[in-house]
Amino acid sequence: MANKAYKFRLYPTNEQEQLLLKTFGCVRFVYNKMLAERKEIYEQFKDDKELLKKQKFPTPAKYKTDFEWLKEVDSLALANAQLNLQKAYTNFFAGRAKFPKFKSRKTKQSYTTNRVNGNILLLASQIKLPKLGLVRLKLHREIPSCHLIKSCTISRSATGKYHISILTEFECTPIKKEIKKIIGLDFAMNGLYVESEQGEIANYPRFYRQAQQQLAKEQRILSRRTKGSSRYEKQRIKVARLHEHVANQRKDFLHKTARRLVTHYDCVVIEDLQMQGMAQTLRFGKSVGDNGWGMFTAFLHYKLGEQGKKLVKINKWFPSTKTCSSCGHRRDMPLSERTFSCACGFVSDRDWNAAINIKNEGRLMLELS
Repeated sequence: MANKAYKFRLYPTNEQEQLLLKTFGCVRFVYNKMLAERKEIYEQFKDDKELLKKQKFPTPAKYKTDFEWLKEVDSLALANAQLNLQKAYTNFFAGRAKFPKFKSRKTKQSYTTNRVNGNILLLASQIKLPKLGLVRLKLHREIPSCHLIKSCTISRSATGKYHISILTEFECTPIKKEIKKIIGLDFAMNGLYVESEQGEIANYPRFYRQAQQQLAKEQRILSRRTKGSSRYEKQRIKVARLHEHVANQRKDFLHKTARRLVTHYDCVVIEDLQMQGMAQTLRFGKSVGDNGWGMFTAFLHYKLGEQGKKLVKINKWFPSTKTCSSCGHRRDMPLSERTFSCACGFVSDRDWNAAINIKNEGRLMLELS
């Protein structure tokens, strides 16, 4: 069995919107209350691990007697808040994440509900949700009939738009394709990547850089507004819309670029880069964030997997830039030097040479001749 999510735009009525906002607040309230009580229990019994293990942690049902208004919202949404907190604790103790933080109303507002006894039903232009009833949505693509709905996550963007992400489950038996056509991609700060076949650049338009001047203007206006005023709120939404537009442009470009690669190649080889570390160490924060390399690799991974194709990640310490792709000789390559030239007579752009080396290393990992 495999899972796949489909995201659609929601158009709730005024009454449904009020209930959604109330649900967001209740989920946040329950999460913060449970986190606060867990921290108190931990501080009380941290010296005795055996007693700590025996302590029963709070559940959402406990708060409904003291806070009657919690009964007005979807109970499954509150139950999922508890599961999210448990997952956050598990990740913390496993060393995969930091200690859970209290949720703020300024962060992304969302909640998840599960499908139980037909409480979620998808129609042509509406979806039935617990407590909300029928909510209008834009069904811009069809969900296959063999996909079973497992859960739904409703979210509200900074611009006030509502979206629903429908998680489905289906039987998946992808047929592994024989790897015939393989390509290597070398990360490029100014163009997303350079490919190994013709040395072509993805020509990423750098959407954030294009909108930076307009963003600076609107943010200066926002800084002069009085917080809490109607003019401040209008200007805040204007700034949020600009950021949302840039994010949508980036996502659209990365989806189409990944789809083009998946269509033409059976295997894509990339370096296993840590973009956060690169952004902090080399002070390329804006450029790295604008490229969206992490999002691009995630798109490549699932699009290739759906067709039985492979994404191969080579070690980030592999000297792809310093190695000659013709003879294998290594030499130092400072960042200022943009052309790779070797004693064997091979001369090429440094990124193209690196992309060829990445492809060759991928072939070795796959044991291809």
